[in-house]
Amino acid sequence: MAKKATGSSASAILTLRHIAEQLSEAHELPKWQANEMLTQVVEMIAKSLKKGDKIRLSGLGILQVRKRAARTGRNPQTGEPIKIKASKKIAFRPAKELKEAV
Repeated sequence: MAKKATGSSASAILTLRHIAEQLSEAHELPKWQANEMLTQVVEMIAKSLKKGDKIRLSGLGILQVRKRAARTGRNPQTGEPIKIKASKKIAFRPAKELKEAV
């Protein structure tokens, strides 16, 4: 039985291990096999993102790499302008079904 934190808004965290356990029960697979499959899926997604591919997961959303341009920022302590290098970030855009469900 899970403990609930009193007075805080702590929510449950679903990990890959939990997902693998649920998959193994639902499909009557050994836990190690479900875990291995999930690990491979995550590796495939990471490789695709490194190549710059867009990943569309039906019902969940789209993962893609976006480029951020170089810009000027400010040091919050001194107010001194600093240069921030161009970078890449991973962006997630939820699917319409997910937005409506949440």
